[in-house]
Amino acid sequence: MVPNLILQASAPGGSLLGFLPIILIFGIFYFLLFLPMQRQKKKQQAMLSSLQNGNTVLTSGGIVGTIISIGDDETLVLRVKPDNIKLQVARSAVSNLVTGDAKK
Repeated sequence: MVPNLILQASAPGGSLLGFLPIILIFGIFYFLLFLPMQRQKKKQQAMLSSLQNGNTVLTSGGIVGTIISIGDDETLVLRVKPDNIKLQVARSAVSNLVTGDAKK
């Protein structure tokens, strides 16, 4: 009967060690998935807030255009070549800035 008492006394410590792999998995997910996504989202928000007239941008729909005006209601007016068509798009539709090397 004495061995049963010893096993029962060590069980609470063992159950705590059982949760350790689950805690480690959540830690790995945080550092490999959630943290990079938060950084990318902050970088995207910074890029969207720094848009100015004359910037060439690429929209999420694949349209490349030059910003000619920025509205107060979070919209942009883009000039799209070759016919200089003007399009009004949401600021959030801009996926990235086009650099000078990519224009050529």
